[in-house]
Amino acid sequence: MSFARVPLLLALLHAVTAEQPSAPSPIAAPLRELPWGQLNFLHTTDTHGWHGGHLQEAQYSADWGDYISFAHHLHKRADDDGSDLLVVDTGDRVEGNGLYDASNPKGKYDLDIVKQQSIDVLTVGNHELYQRNTSDREFNKVVPDFKNSYIASNLDIYNPKNGERTPMAQRFRKFTTKNQGIRVIAFGFIFNFQGNANNTVVQPVEEAIKEQWFKDAIDDKEVDLFLVAGHVPVRDSPEFDAVYKAIRDSNWDTPIVFFGGHTHIRDYRKFEKKAWALESGRYMETLGFLSISGLGTGKKDEVEAAASPDYKRLYIDNNLYSLYHHSGKNASTFDTELGKNVTKAIHEARKKLKLDHAYGCAPHDYWLSRTPYPSDDSILTWLENQVIPDTFNFTKIPSIILTNSGAIRFDIFKGPFTIDSTFLVSPFTSGLRTIKDVPYSAASKVLQLLNNEGQILLPDLAAVSQTDRVDLDQLRAPFAPVNEDTFFHAHTSHAHDLALEHHQTFLGRKKDGDKDKDDTPQVPGYTTKDDAGTDGDDTIHQPIKFYQVPNCISSNVSFPAPEYAAAYGPVNFRPVHISTPEKVDIIYNEFIENWILLALEYLGEKREKKDTSAVLEGKSMTDVISDWIKKSPDWACPKEKDV
Repeated sequence: MSFARVPLLLALLHAVTAEQPSAPSPIAAPLRELPWGQLNFLHTTDTHGWHGGHLQEAQYSADWGDYISFAHHLHKRADDDGSDLLVVDTGDRVEGNGLYDASNPKGKYDLDIVKQQSIDVLTVGNHELYQRNTSDREFNKVVPDFKNSYIASNLDIYNPKNGERTPMAQRFRKFTTKNQGIRVIAFGFIFNFQGNANNTVVQPVEEAIKEQWFKDAIDDKEVDLFLVAGHVPVRDSPEFDAVYKAIRDSNWDTPIVFFGGHTHIRDYRKFEKKAWALESGRYMETLGFLSISGLGTGKKDEVEAAASPDYKRLYIDNNLYSLYHHSGKNASTFDTELGKNVTKAIHEARKKLKLDHAYGCAPHDYWLSRTPYPSDDSILTWLENQVIPDTFNFTKIPSIILTNSGAIRFDIFKGPFTIDSTFLVSPFTSGLRTIKDVPYSAASKVLQLLNNEGQILLPDLAAVSQTDRVDLDQLRAPFAPVNEDTFFHAHTSHAHDLALEHHQTFLGRKKDGDKDKDDTPQVPGYTTKDDAGTDGDDTIHQPIKFYQVPNCISSNVSFPAPEYAAAYGPVNFRPVHISTPEKVDIIYNEFIENWILLALEYLGEKREKKDTSAVLEGKSMTDVISDWIKKSPDWACPKEKDV
């Protein structure tokens, strides 16, 4: 595979680029070439509102308008050489960025921005289903915006207008590609999610594929490719495995391509030589590219071509340097009129939402997993030692405060912590609750159970996870320790085991002190290993080391001070014992309530939901973090004259 060798720094003026004005210029790096083929795909998943791009990370700084321009140029290439390009998105477009979350109603601007991209196959994600009003908006606005491409193979909704249960969208789509005439049957699934609001119904995939409409679709002999899109992890996925088996039982030789999501990783899985699956990361960091060559089109002289289709993939870093290279354009030829208009709309929306308003300024970077826990640079250590104790210092009752590490979604960078930052770091709305008067002997062991430490296990937690199918994103931070005997669903556990083993990830920022070298990659980022090897990342990255973090953390507040006695002379004191209270209150993030209750039951202190109550008037961890930053003198922004 050829590489494009380039200087290590690229001078790009924002005046002639379409990315957001405050976005950092991309850093040039060695690039792999786009494996263009007969049928090509662009894939996004788990964008979570990051459609304005990453404004603090040069490697992922292109926005949705740039993506529109990029897709336009690849469509033009397909038209010019007679190939085809299809665009796919597999859900979780909402929640996680101020562009979506800060508006009232949520998505007021973002949904109109997303619809400007021409997408051929679109599916739902679990984040579109948590809240009734979110799924209602999805049905009333997003489905009509993508009427011909939105597919909901196993999702129903109770129509907001008449209360009748109806499919969220069409169950499948059959279409023929523009230039090659490739006949495609496309499906759109969500994993067997049970955490949705009661206005939607997720049918288990294993049941949906038994219905007659699906049997008829996969029995169609006038098809050249089955396209299975879904908010489903591509690896070790019982849902995709079931779909694959069903198709093969009915249509044993037709090529299949899967597009997945949910686990926020780059991954590429081989089912067999005529069936591959692509997952394209998270947060608009990655534009997934996949090509298939050697497909038949139903014509007699082309039937034999399908005997050996050739699948190839590339994970594109979403910055203008990569997009220019893969589209064959430059700063003066890349932008399209629609792309520029969408970029402008994003900028105007950000201004209206005041997303750049700073609550304070971080004195240094705080990392989720790029630094050991505990350490001074760890977000979790910062929460545990400063934010949580300071927030709950009003209580006079000894309390143990618990939160899941998954309540934190992203790193904090040195510099302004803005309204936008609050949603990037912790977008969840779960309030804080308390269970009062718990014997300390039991309460002190809850954290150990939640983190599955030592010899204490909760065997029943596995059953809870199979019932609730919780969102892994919220339960724990990326790359947290995994144990399938506890409360993590098996397929997502395996995916994150893979992440730990195969996927070096996070930031496209140079480390302080890094020197430019012509012979080695200097841009930190993804170095992905998948079923096709180690050449999938379009940018030749410098690997990043990351560390495991616990599932949950805790802080003790208002505990009795230790008692001291003199030793080795009058000025030397040592603790004779640490005073522990007889009973404590447990305060926790509501998202982990079921596990708190189960842990207490296991420890012989059964409590029920009716025994819990709200704290801090139902404030969320997001509120706690932003309130603390506003008040902290250590996080005060320097005055302009001092900058």
